[in-house]
Amino acid sequence: MQPGAFSISLPVTDLEASRGFYATLGFDTVGGSLDEGYLILRNGVAVIGIFNFDGMDFDAPMLTFNPGLDVQLGQTEDFTDVREISQALRDAGAQVVVDVEPGTGPAHLVVLDPDGHRILIDQFRNAPTD
Repeated sequence: MQPGAFSISLPVTDLEASRGFYATLGFDTVGGSLDEGYLILRNGVAVIGIFNFDGMDFDAPMLTFNPGLDVQLGQTEDFTDVREISQALRDAGAQVVVDVEPGTGPAHLVVLDPDGHRILIDQFRNAPTD
């Protein structure tokens, strides 16, 4: 299984203030926008997503995986579709709190680890076909 690039997603109250704080630590903005209500920040292989927009469905930090992306946020040729990941997690008895919609293409799910930590698996594109 290939869950994809790892980052942490943080809900924030002020995107610009958070962007400035992480810039002090050497993070550059590599995605998102203030208008969209989120920014993706990177320093080497460390990636942080900061989010503040209506409809944001989390209020605590979440571990995040992006199937189809590598650590430099480039697209990978081969990856495990989020629907396959969801099925494997459910088959293993994991607590899926937001399940993926059926179909193909971009989708996400949220699952709890055994200690209740939320993990977001967020896929941005179609999985390769066999």
